Amino acid sequence: MERSFIARNPSVLVFLALLAAFTLGVTALSEGFGIGVVSTSFVKTLGKTLCLCLVAVAMDLIWGYAGILSLGHFAFFGLGGYMIGMWLMYERTRQIVMGSLSEGVLPPTPEEIQAAIGNQIFGVVGSSDFPVIWAFADSLFVQLVLVVAVPGILALVFGWLAFRSRVTGVYLSILTQAMTLGLALYLFQNASGLRGNNGLSGLQNLPGVQAPQAVVSIWFLWASALALGLGYLLVAWIVSGKFGSVIRGIRDNEARVRFLGYGVERYKLLIFTVTACIAGIAGALYYPQAGIINPAEVAPIASIYLAVWVAIGGRGKIYGAVIGTAFVSLVSSWFTGGQAPDVSLGFYTIKWVDWWLIVLGFSFVLVTLFAPGGISGLVELMQRRRRKGDAG
Repeated sequence: MERSFIARNPSVLVFLALLAAFTLGVTALSEGFGIGVVSTSFVKTLGKTLCLCLVAVAMDLIWGYAGILSLGHFAFFGLGGYMIGMWLMYERTRQIVMGSLSEGVLPPTPEEIQAAIGNQIFGVVGSSDFPVIWAFADSLFVQLVLVVAVPGILALVFGWLAFRSRVTGVYLSILTQAMTLGLALYLFQNASGLRGNNGLSGLQNLPGVQAPQAVVSIWFLWASALALGLGYLLVAWIVSGKFGSVIRGIRDNEARVRFLGYGVERYKLLIFTVTACIAGIAGALYYPQAGIINPAEVAPIASIYLAVWVAIGGRGKIYGAVIGTAFVSLVSSWFTGGQAPDVSLGFYTIKWVDWWLIVLGFSFVLVTLFAPGGISGLVELMQRRRRKGDAG
């Protein structure tokens, strides 16, 4: 009798239980729903960390299991943020404009309202006209669909062109990085229709919601935890069956898998597209908590950081990607947020805000040289030694 998915993957149930306990614990300690021990700003940091863990899970699927080192998945993450950010900014601005124009003697016409909204949003780049890409910015449903559709379509087109040409290895990584750089450079232009270097701001203000940020931050924490749990479950299901065996085979010996009759390019394209959609969802949840998104968020360096997080946690292990990302994200917030004390050497004072990226890079080198399995690999090594000790 074939065992159920959970019976074959008990670690999934453990992860979901820990995630639920963590979410409930933070809620109970928060200012919005609990006793106020955990500040609202830190709740937002935790919520954003969960979103980063979700995109890391997608990265682990494409890199750790399929063997495709994509240095462009943070571009999909940013696109998801831009899609939901367009609705948030449009609707928030519309409410402000309506409140202002309602004080006039005559009711405003739809054209006047639209012109005022456009001036408020695009005045910073010297325009008041809505670009074509904002055609559905007034529809939450359409923008939510675009959160998944835009990253998915871009990944589908790019992946089809790359995989049908059988571009692999470092050349594919360079291509994904070039795609990310091209997107970032396009978004930096005012003509992109997304306010250029200014990006989209004020995203933390939910239109029509009067609840304080302490409450809104918990709502987003719940949504981020739910998305991470579902994403983890989906990826675990993908890698546990025959499909997972095929993509691991592609990672280990692509030529042999192709010789056995499998459509390697189709498998790669599907994984690339699915992980791009997951990244888009993660970005759509992240940036309303961050409050702002600009082109710097989709620069190539961000995707490199993503690969570093997964490597530190241990690629090829879904929970490893979560551990590595959560660890680096929270430690980064501690070092760069001013909580870490400066270290005086007499002749020089180490300020962690300036040195954190060097520490991160050095950590990546150490993990690569001495612990290629990452943090999760060290945990498994200790467990094996303990079992051997118990058996002895």
